[in-house]
Amino acid sequence: MGKVLVRILAVIGGLAIFGLAVGLGVAALMRASKGSVASKTILKVDLEQGIIEDVPDDPVAAYTLKDTPVMRDLVDALEKARDDSRVVGLVARVGAAPLGMAQVQELRNAVIAFRAKKKPAVAYAETFGEFGPGGGAYYLATAFDEIWLQPSGDIGLTGVILESPFARGTLDKLGLKPRMDHRYEYKNAMNFYTEKKYDPYHKEAMEKLMNSWFSQLVKGISESRHLTESQVKALVDKGPFLGKEAQAAGLVDGMGYRDEIYANMRKKAGGNARFLDLDEYLKRAGRPHASGKTIALIFGVGVVSRGDGGYSPFSGEEVMGSDHVTAAFRQALKDPAVKAILFRVDSPGGSYVASDSIWRETLRAKKVGKPVVVSMGNLAGSGGYFVAMAADKIVAQPGTITASIGVLGGKMLTSDFWDKVGLSWDEVHTSANSTFWTGTHDYSQAQWARFEAWLDRVYEDFTGKVAEGRKLPKEKVLQIAKGRIWTGQDAKELGLVDELGGFPEALRLVKKAAGIPEKEEVNVKIYPPKKTLFQMFFEEGPHGSEPEEAALATFSKGLKEIQPYVRRIQMLARGTEAGVLTMPPVEGQP
Repeated sequence: MGKVLVRILAVIGGLAIFGLAVGLGVAALMRASKGSVASKTILKVDLEQGIIEDVPDDPVAAYTLKDTPVMRDLVDALEKARDDSRVVGLVARVGAAPLGMAQVQELRNAVIAFRAKKKPAVAYAETFGEFGPGGGAYYLATAFDEIWLQPSGDIGLTGVILESPFARGTLDKLGLKPRMDHRYEYKNAMNFYTEKKYDPYHKEAMEKLMNSWFSQLVKGISESRHLTESQVKALVDKGPFLGKEAQAAGLVDGMGYRDEIYANMRKKAGGNARFLDLDEYLKRAGRPHASGKTIALIFGVGVVSRGDGGYSPFSGEEVMGSDHVTAAFRQALKDPAVKAILFRVDSPGGSYVASDSIWRETLRAKKVGKPVVVSMGNLAGSGGYFVAMAADKIVAQPGTITASIGVLGGKMLTSDFWDKVGLSWDEVHTSANSTFWTGTHDYSQAQWARFEAWLDRVYEDFTGKVAEGRKLPKEKVLQIAKGRIWTGQDAKELGLVDELGGFPEALRLVKKAAGIPEKEEVNVKIYPPKKTLFQMFFEEGPHGSEPEEAALATFSKGLKEIQPYVRRIQMLARGTEAGVLTMPPVEGQP
C-alpha cells in the first residue's frame, strides 16, 4: 500500500514538475529569442534582491533564485560591456542591497573599471535604509558617477555596528550546561553557549573587524565623493540624513524619481537609446573568457559538510558538500583540456573531515601540474580557509572575513534540564567510554583528556597545513592562528592571502600560474558542467533511482530542509555539538 501511495504521489508530483519545467523552458526560449543588442544600449540592474555566488543544480533553487543576480554574471557582464561600443551607460538600483562588505567591494571594482572606459554609470535609490542602516548600499553607490535619491528617501549612514547573540543566560534558566573547549582563545563560536557577553579576546577580534571595515568604507567614500576622510567621518557622526540634508552635504548628486532618472539617462545617450537588463545583455552579447585554453571554475559555497551538499529553500543557503566539490576537482584533473583551476570559496567553515577531503584534492591538482588559485567571497574562514590554504595563490577582498584557524567541540549537559521537566533517563552501556557522547553524563577525567587530545590533534593538523601551504614558519602561524578572524586586508599583511581583489585578479593569477600570457584569451568553464532544467527534473536520481522517485524526492526535499532546525534543538537536548571548524555568527550593519 505504501509503495502504491508513493507511486501515485510521484506521478502527481512528476506532472506538476513537468508543467513547471515546460513553463520555465518556454519562458527561457522566449527570452533567448528577443534579439540582439541595440546600437545605443543603457544597461540596467536591480541589486535590491542581493547577490548570490552560484545557482545550485537544484530545481527549487533554479526557480526561487531566478531573479537574483549572480556575482560572476555581474562582473562578466560589466567587463564585456566596457569594451562594447553599443553600450553607452549603466543605471543601477542600489538602495536596500543586502550585501556583504566583500560583495560590495567586488561590485565597486567592476563599476569603476566600467567607468574607466568613459561610460557613465548612475546609481539611484528610493532610500538608503528607509530610516534604517544603509551605509553598505551607499558605499556601493559611491562607485558610480552620480547618485540620485528619491525626494522622500534618506541615507542611513551611521557607521558600523557588529552584534553577537549569547545564549548562556537562556541555557542556565533551562538547566543546560555547555561542556566545551577550543583552540584557542579567539575561537569564539562556542561563546554563544558559554558566555553572556564578549570576553576580552572575542571583543578584541570584533573591534578589529569593525574598525577595519569602517576604515575601508570611509576610504572608499572619501575617494569617490572627493572628500577627506575626516570629512566623511564627521558626516557619519551626523547621520542618518534626510534627502535634502544628504544633497546639501554632497552625499548625493540629485533628487528624483525612477522615471526622471531613466529619462535623463536616455536624453544624455540620445533619444533612440534602449534599456536592457544586465543579465539579458550577457545572454545576447556572450560571456567573456569563453574561448582558448580551459580554466576550470569550481564553486565551494556554504557550510562545509560531508556528502553531496545542496540548497535549502527555507534558509536560502547552499551547502558545500565534500562529495560534490571533490568530484568536481577529480573531473577537472582528468580533463586534459584543463590547464588550471579557479576555486571560488564563500564559506564560514564546517566539518573538519569534509574540509580535509577538499584540501586533499587541491593538493592533488598541484601535484599533477594544474595550478589552483582561490578567489574568496564574503567569507572564507575556519573550514573555509582550510579548503583554500594549499592553493598556489589566494585572492580576497579587503573586507573578506577569513582565517579563524582553530577548532572547537564539546557537548551539552542536559540532566538538570530533564529534571526540570520531570523526564528521567536510565541506561545500560558496555564500556568505560560508552557515555562519551551523551548529554546525561559529564566527561570523566580520562574522557576529557581524550577530548583535549582530539582538539590538539586537529589544531596541530590545521596549523601545520597552513604553514606548509602558505610557506610560513610554524611559529608565525601559531601566533596569528588561535581561532582568530582577520579581514582580507589584514590577512594579506600576515601572509595568509596573496593579493586583494576578486574574479579579475584571480583570473590574472591563474593564467600566470598556468604559463598563459596575460593578454591571451581563456575559456573559463564551470566544473561540473551546469545541468539544464530538464536534467534537474528528469535525469535519474541518486544511485540510479527511477525518474518518478527522483521527482518525489524533489517534493520531499522541502520537508527534509526543516530537519536541520529540528536537529539543532535535539542537539541541545542530547548534548552533542557538530561543526568543529566553524566561525561565530556575526550580525553587522555598515
